[in-house]
Amino acid sequence: MKPEPSHAAPTDAGHRKSIKPVICYPNSTLPAFDRASFNAARDGMVLKDQVMVEPRNASCFEVPAGQFFRISCPQGSQVGDLNLWNANDLDERIYSGKTRALHGTHVGIGDQLWSSFPHMRPLATITDDTLDWYQWDEFGGSVHDVIGTRCDPYTNRLLSNSDYHHCCHSNLIRALADHTGMSRQAAEPYVHDVLNVFMCTGFTLDTHQYFMKASPVRKGDYLEFFAEIDLLGALSACPGGDCSTSHSSEEASCHPLSVEIYDCPNGPPAGWTSPARSAYSGSHGA
Repeated sequence: MKPEPSHAAPTDAGHRKSIKPVICYPNSTLPAFDRASFNAARDGMVLKDQVMVEPRNASCFEVPAGQFFRISCPQGSQVGDLNLWNANDLDERIYSGKTRALHGTHVGIGDQLWSSFPHMRPLATITDDTLDWYQWDEFGGSVHDVIGTRCDPYTNRLLSNSDYHHCCHSNLIRALADHTGMSRQAAEPYVHDVLNVFMCTGFTLDTHQYFMKASPVRKGDYLEFFAEIDLLGALSACPGGDCSTSHSSEEASCHPLSVEIYDCPNGPPAGWTSPARSAYSGSHGA
């Protein structure tokens, strides 16, 4: 929230504020989402593996390029924090800021999760979402945001002067360390800003502060992705449960999440090839 102004408005303040905005990154030149081709690839897909993520904890999973995976609620309303990496290079990971700039604050069917520089390519494409009916509510909220960073013990210590070890940040660190065999200290720098799966969020209309509210997700709902490259993922079942009250505590009622990985007997979408790294030369000028 900005403080009350200490300077008088200039005489042309109204004109300056009335200038129409310009979209920073028009995305019409991005490859169009071919729903028919993806649906053909999805038809008859077979469950290959399933990873259960326990409440207030996180687990890792791997998805080969060209396969689908779903995050679902097998029991009750629960949100999750998702990290994705190139399975062969952990330096390539979700770049939530650029994903937000290209697709908006909240993502849905046809949107892609873009990777960090210098790679800058789609890691995964969202192919189905049982919450796509939600759209936007009267508070300016929607689901599946790339604006929240993840609950973490550092901010919790700053605001509450107490330690809590099952924030999503810490959960993801433990999961990555256990999966790769590295220490928790070595794993921490690889944990990055997340896709908040199922979380219902926005910015308040008056103070423009980041808010959360009870997630509309229910038992059986899912968010589905297509792996554009070989992926290593980590998913935390947030200690906030459905995020209707609080997070970073033991107060909320929490449920497990499920990650299902699917084989595609029909093969990948027609014409699909795994995307290459950015074609930018990397020279950064003379």
